[in-house]
Amino acid sequence: MRSSNRTTVVTGGAGFLGYHLCKRLLAEGEWVVCVDDMSTGMQAHVDELAASGRYEFIRHDVREPLSLKADRIFNLACPASPPAYEADPIKTMLTNVLGARNLLDMAVENGARILQASTSEVYGDPLQHPQNEDYRGNVAIMGPRACYDEGKRCAETLFYDYHRTLKVDIRVARIFNTYGPSMRADDGRVISNFVIQALLGEDLTVYGDGSFTRSFCYVDDMIEGLVRLMDHEGDLPLPVNLGNPREFSINDVARTVISMTGSASKVVHLPEALDDPKVRRPVIDRARKILKWEPKIRLEDGLPPTIRHFARELSTLKETPRSHAVTKIFPA
Repeated sequence: MRSSNRTTVVTGGAGFLGYHLCKRLLAEGEWVVCVDDMSTGMQAHVDELAASGRYEFIRHDVREPLSLKADRIFNLACPASPPAYEADPIKTMLTNVLGARNLLDMAVENGARILQASTSEVYGDPLQHPQNEDYRGNVAIMGPRACYDEGKRCAETLFYDYHRTLKVDIRVARIFNTYGPSMRADDGRVISNFVIQALLGEDLTVYGDGSFTRSFCYVDDMIEGLVRLMDHEGDLPLPVNLGNPREFSINDVARTVISMTGSASKVVHLPEALDDPKVRRPVIDRARKILKWEPKIRLEDGLPPTIRHFARELSTLKETPRSHAVTKIFPA
């Protein structure tokens, strides 16, 4: 544990990644300010971390200007689940764009280092596989996912522009699919949906024939990558892929979940969802070289604690109606 008097602001800090990041920073002795509008954040996360005595929660929508004292800023503010960001695409786009501007202005005000949580979705339905950071992507700007894809791309552009014109100390992480304990039961992404469906004995629903591929990074590995990226000293205006380069078909993931849960569930196939990328796998050479980082936790080792988490969640939700989100192929 390293003690620090630094104050770190984490926007989106009550969400899945935000909770794990705040928890890690608190364990290292930092003062943490969590900013979240609670549209997808969880009050249980806030309540747990508030007990540390070094954690402050501010309910705020980053589309509105924000002025806080901060040494460092992690911008994780934006729903990452398709059911959430597609439900209000205008808000999603503006959260990315206006949120980035407002937090960059706060970084200028404080002389703070700032990290943007971008996404593998900036690559769209890639024509290059696997994807390195130099690939410019293949995004359908009129598609239902564009509010997220293009919103993140525009946020990245603002970060690079603020770096060039105002010398802001920036970091940009392109996050690939991440999973683990403390995800919402109604999160709507592939791992959470498969596990919930398997635990309930329901059919595991897959859009398309299940041959599409994804790479899954356990949350502890992802948080380590984000912390190393923020901690890296020296100018780093280049995006950095953070993800697990081990690639799985969606069918393989479904079969693995069924096996690990001991479920009698079957896999059923539905028509392909619009604009779902067919492949997704990161090239992480830049992270290996600059951050000395690569993921260490295999899917086979990360799924058991994830399954246990959802089993506990279901045990507390037995009398509460569940949102039956469909299983698509999802972004980070």
